Amino acid sequence: MNAPVRFDTLPRFATAEKAIESLKPSEPLYLVRPKKFVAAARQFLDGFPGDVLYAVKANPHPIVIEQLWSAGIRHFDTASQGEIEIIKSLFPAAICHFMAPVRLPGQAKIAFEKHGVTDFVVDSDSELDKLLAETGNSKKLRIFVRLVAQLGGALLEMSSKYGCKPEDAAKLLKRVKAAGAQPCLTFHVGSQCLSPFSYAQAIEIAQRTINLAGVEIAALDMGGGFPAAYAGQEPPPFHWYFDMIKEALSNLGRPNLNVMCEPGRALVAEGISLVTQVVMRRGDRLYLNDGIYGSFDEQRFASFDENYPPTGFALDAKGNAKPLSGDPRPFRAFGPTCDSADVLPRPQMLPDTIATGDFVLFGSMGAYTVSSRSPFNGYYPDSWAIIDN
Repeated sequence: MNAPVRFDTLPRFATAEKAIESLKPSEPLYLVRPKKFVAAARQFLDGFPGDVLYAVKANPHPIVIEQLWSAGIRHFDTASQGEIEIIKSLFPAAICHFMAPVRLPGQAKIAFEKHGVTDFVVDSDSELDKLLAETGNSKKLRIFVRLVAQLGGALLEMSSKYGCKPEDAAKLLKRVKAAGAQPCLTFHVGSQCLSPFSYAQAIEIAQRTINLAGVEIAALDMGGGFPAAYAGQEPPPFHWYFDMIKEALSNLGRPNLNVMCEPGRALVAEGISLVTQVVMRRGDRLYLNDGIYGSFDEQRFASFDENYPPTGFALDAKGNAKPLSGDPRPFRAFGPTCDSADVLPRPQMLPDTIATGDFVLFGSMGAYTVSSRSPFNGYYPDSWAIIDN
């Protein structure tokens, strides 16, 4: 892997075309768009009625964290000791919340004692026992019991692995209160949730759980799932989500309840684009310098195999990057590794004039791309530039 890159050392360009012209990148090139990060963060900070936690798993790169911090994000949903270390090394004043329901042994102790983390999630008696034993000071903790929220409306469900039903959650809430910690609830409606109503349904499940437990909660975490605007997946405007959440919260009758959310994809997807190069064209096949083991891991999921509409560019005789002309046709796009599985599952529509050496720009590549890349077969995309427009 390459040495970590720093934002203040990156080359800056007005457009993606100018970056291609100047750098003629033979390796995949991530294009950071600071204005997109600011716009995404402001939507949540101004519209959501509570604390906004960035879900670090969506993209933990220091450049991305710096962009979000500059935009005003101060809370972070961290799911491991490693993610906490990343955040605290960059911004010691950041507030980390350990929101994974199952942690490796000893990680809660380190998070609590070394980094002052006091928010944790559980969905089982055994994990609650481990958390209480490792921290040893329950009165300082807010413990969130995670509910199952398998409601539909999301492209990837997030309740088959974690979460418990209201009856079991109520028992855990009672145990949390008896231990002296602050009882709280959380849920996750699923990734890329296209239905604002799912959040209202989940809040109703939380209300039912509170009634069963007979315990007042100190906070309610809405989890993530807020969508990005991908091709073919145009979500409702964010204010629909926020208005639905506010209305559902008003029905709880707890106006002073602390509420939180954990957007990941919605904060970073549009902030990064990706330039790839055609290493070889053979008929209707394109061999790109990035693929499934690099930035396109999420394309393995059927729901996400058309997220990134490509645009082709070629350098003319003067070295200027120009959009390709020609009728669009489907191409089978292969990545650079020797694995035959390294192929984008869906054909890419590009002009029929595309040739070896041309470039393909993919938009909205900020979420679950950088975070999922691997150094398999010796390839690891890590070149960066800034786009000001």
